[in-house]
Amino acid sequence: MAEIELKTAPADFRFPTTNQTRHCFTRYIEYHKCLNAKGEDASECQKFARYYRSLCPMEWVEKWNEQRENGTFPGPL
Repeated sequence: MAEIELKTAPADFRFPTTNQTRHCFTRYIEYHKCLNAKGEDASECQKFARYYRSLCPMEWVEKWNEQRENGTFPGPL
């Protein structure tokens, strides 16, 4: 049986408190900025995807994805 290794985003000094909302949002933005800069197939962007997926509630991600598609996303992409 294969062993599953679980990981989360590493500690980030920019987000020292237990409230990780901004950390989640920042990692989501970093992922999409990386994709915009390097292309959809860029493997180096996948770490950011893992980070935001481990930090962010999927309801938020779904809402942000809709906002990006509609051109109403509030963050800098």
